[in-house]
Amino acid sequence: MMQSNGLYIILISVHGLIRSDNMELGRDSDTGGQIKYVVELARSLIQHPDIGRVDLLTRAVKDSRIPDVYAQPREEIAKDAYIIRLPFGPRRYLRKDVLWPHLDSFTDQALYYIRQTGLYPHIIHGHYADAGYVASRLAGLLEVPMIQTGHSLGRVKLQRLVDQGVKKEYMESHYNIRRRIEAEEITLDSASKVIASTNQEVTEQYSLYDNYQPKRMVIIPPGVELDRFYPPKGRWIKPPIEGTIDRFLKEPQKPMILAISRPDPRKNISTLIHAYGKSKSLRQLANLLIIAGNREDIATTEKGTRGVLTELLLLIDRYDLYGQIAYPKSHSSNDIPDIYRLAAKRQGVLINPALTEPFGLTLIEAAASGLPIVATRDGGPQDIIACCKNGLLIDPLDEDAMAETLIKALSDKERWRKWSKSGIIGAKKHFTWSAHVQKYVREIKKLVSKGSKRKDPSKQRKANLVTADRFVISDIDNTLLGDKEGLRNLKECIRSVSSKVSFGIATGRRIESAVQVLKKWKAPIPDVLITSVGSEIHYGPRLVKDLNWEKHIDRLWKPDAVYQVMKGLPGIIIQKDVDQRKHKISYYIDPDKSPTIREIKSYLRREHLHVNVVYSHHQYLDILPIRASKGLAVRYFALKWGLPFEHILVAGDSGNDEEMLRGNTLAIVVGNYSSELEKLRGDPHIFFAKGQYAWGITEGIHYYNFFG
Repeated sequence: MMQSNGLYIILISVHGLIRSDNMELGRDSDTGGQIKYVVELARSLIQHPDIGRVDLLTRAVKDSRIPDVYAQPREEIAKDAYIIRLPFGPRRYLRKDVLWPHLDSFTDQALYYIRQTGLYPHIIHGHYADAGYVASRLAGLLEVPMIQTGHSLGRVKLQRLVDQGVKKEYMESHYNIRRRIEAEEITLDSASKVIASTNQEVTEQYSLYDNYQPKRMVIIPPGVELDRFYPPKGRWIKPPIEGTIDRFLKEPQKPMILAISRPDPRKNISTLIHAYGKSKSLRQLANLLIIAGNREDIATTEKGTRGVLTELLLLIDRYDLYGQIAYPKSHSSNDIPDIYRLAAKRQGVLINPALTEPFGLTLIEAAASGLPIVATRDGGPQDIIACCKNGLLIDPLDEDAMAETLIKALSDKERWRKWSKSGIIGAKKHFTWSAHVQKYVREIKKLVSKGSKRKDPSKQRKANLVTADRFVISDIDNTLLGDKEGLRNLKECIRSVSSKVSFGIATGRRIESAVQVLKKWKAPIPDVLITSVGSEIHYGPRLVKDLNWEKHIDRLWKPDAVYQVMKGLPGIIIQKDVDQRKHKISYYIDPDKSPTIREIKSYLRREHLHVNVVYSHHQYLDILPIRASKGLAVRYFALKWGLPFEHILVAGDSGNDEEMLRGNTLAIVVGNYSSELEKLRGDPHIFFAKGQYAWGITEGIHYYNFFG
């Protein structure tokens, strides 16, 4: 049922380690500012009178290397705000770049959870590319508005990697960069609003995308917790972390240069140490404090972290910085406010030397604590210093200029006091969570009012389908059909389990052609017919059309424009008129003469066309609305009829079946499959049968004990 009192918001943040208190920020490159942001957003949203409930969906992790809290299915952030951990993929902790193959499973788990709560979300908000991909699919299936926050963007990272001379093979194997960018394009196409932190993010970063739509973007800077981050008071009570830091230093009362970040190469800690180590004047003037996450044994950390920390220690030794630099092994999240206040008490500065900085939460935390800042001339720092007037900008790659700027910032005590006071005032005026949430809620209420006429598809059930406990859904050509004896055997297998099992088809054929060929082969008319590559759904022998699905996928569909854009592309020939549908445009394609599929997708996006491109059998190309595909149609059907995904068995043979085969449904690839599906081998939810055509489906039914 629908939430009756206040808006129900689902936040999604897939990667890293998320918990409500004592966050392990800096533990690795995936557990940083985004983790803090989403938890604080949930905590702040639920305090708004118009918000009734907030769920933050993330990944459940069971791993002996990390605390058990990350395996708990539910954790309270505040009253009516929860972290919900959903299991998907391997149970162990994985870095974000290898989670991509498992995101369809996360989508299915999220749908389970939503049905179990009995509440229907008003807004789904994705954070980062991986969660954006999940959020776009969920929002499409549930017909609710979607919001996206990128945090960092793949095209920007790609440019940086190219500039650094990183080979394409490494980019793909380590970062899955193309898949990430593709997910971001899909997300931008689906999002009703994109929340950015800075003007630069909108004008310089998102503008790199084919689906760049500035009218959908709104700038809402993150907030700072003013009850935690405040300047040192007159009577200084020594915090526990002070002793941990001072044991490194010969003259601990000197001004302190504070750098606080994850141990990530992009944070550019090494350039800071070079700048400090080379400048005798700077070393005489101030100590350097590096807070770079927590570690027990550098040798056991992941490769990227290990490289950064090892280089840090080597540079300390190279410049003989012992007694002048502190680099504690561990701290808690509760120590961070005290570290800012300690640096402010000693009239130091915070430095952020990152190569790029989309925003920089540490900068506004420092400002609220009365600590002036020196930061990279990029993104967030430019906006923050413009608002707070509390520091200087630097070129993160110019070591000498970095040292000179730090000396300048620390030498003028009167200006330091002005910066400190101005930062405190600016943080309170521009960067509070209450201000963030007020603007956020105004934006989402506009979206909710536009979609107020939507209906809950889970309530619209047909009596003739309710009795079925499980469904077998098969492609037609070269899967269900192709061997008469195999088809006869499959029909007998399904009949043997009475009305508890129903049968459906999902095909690229139009409905008339599908019915005709099924009759020709003496196959029964299925209970559900997903046709035209997932762009149409019909039910039962009367072929009742699902009009809600048609309305659902019609959003942003511009078929006339698609026809015009595709005209004249080499190697692409339009199919006959009879094969064209209201929500499907079909072509023959010669891959030796045509642009690549990726190039076709990019070309369509640059023309602001919101489409799904499906390539199959090395000769067919179908253009669909962005919300349409076989896989999305199967999931919509499952949600609408209240079927658990593991009660659906899907079977296919070619590329246009791929999305349908992924995820938490049980899947069969028949023995005569196209080589396009070979990449799916090894997925535990996908069975590669030896039997061809319908024999392979029957083999898969027995393999899964699907009727048992």
